[in-house]
Amino acid sequence: MTDPATGFGDRIVNASRDVEASAERIFELIADPSRQPSWDGNDNLAEAAEGQRVHRVGDVFRMALTMGAVRENHVVEFVEGRRIAWRPSEPGKEPPGHLWRWELVPVTGTRTKVTHTYDWTELTDATRLPRARATTPANLRASIDRLAALVEFN
Repeated sequence: MTDPATGFGDRIVNASRDVEASAERIFELIADPSRQPSWDGNDNLAEAAEGQRVHRVGDVFRMALTMGAVRENHVVEFVEGRRIAWRPSEPGKEPPGHLWRWELVPVTGTRTKVTHTYDWTELTDATRLPRARATTPANLRASIDRLAALVEFN
């Protein structure tokens, strides 16, 4: 479906796959920002200080990007071991409207369906639209695949 405001297609992109690890084990890598650069399939995250483990909606964690900018990530959804979502922003500013979400659904005790979503339906900053449009299911799948490589059979 084409977005009448931009002339582009859907503004929600996602990817899913089953990972051979418990939801809790996978969630620890996602909820700890210092671990995120090790599995980022967008190759956009440089580093985050330790000690920022997310615990609830309202938490904010800071992340340095590979291009040198810093982002504050405002946690807007949180269910321990199952779902986390955040809206990035420049430090001290309101989030411009895009969201990153992770959902984990246990299939068995050692197998989890992992879904990664990038939602830019509310993105208001026109300068960010090219980057948003460039985020594909393949980018999201790469993050899931890298997470899987860290937790499967280890």
